[in-house]
Amino acid sequence: MTELLAEELIAAIGLVRRRLRRSAGRPFPLSALTDSQAELVRTVRRNPGISVAEAAADLGLVANTVSTLVGQLTERGLLQRTPDASDRRVARLTLTEPAREQVEAWRDRRTALVSGVLDDLTPDERDALVAVLPVLTGLAERLHPEEQLRKERV
Repeated sequence: MTELLAEELIAAIGLVRRRLRRSAGRPFPLSALTDSQAELVRTVRRNPGISVAEAAADLGLVANTVSTLVGQLTERGLLQRTPDASDRRVARLTLTEPAREQVEAWRDRRTALVSGVLDDLTPDERDALVAVLPVLTGLAERLHPEEQLRKERV
């Protein structure tokens, strides 16, 4: 039963992501990026001023990997790296203005697409989605590599 639920959940989430990606596309600056680079861009958009270490923890990657991604994205003109005012060893990350505008326009397209579909659902279907969101968020948190390591140590 649990394995079947896991397979169906993975399939449903994958289908939603694929259909959304096909409908909304990717923002121009992200179209030529690897998945890891694009995920870092999205993380920085959601958390302007995030440090490399914080981004690494959020993405479940080691800091060296994120530092490499930051270098690549900085060269492409998508990210800005600014020294932290209180600790010059820490780099704070923000999107460049052109990248931010493109990514936010893409986010708005995706939100509009999903909102339109949500409007077509019945009130009961929308309520069911609202009820499951905390469960999905909790599931995602439990799948985070740091959470897995913590569980293995206990």
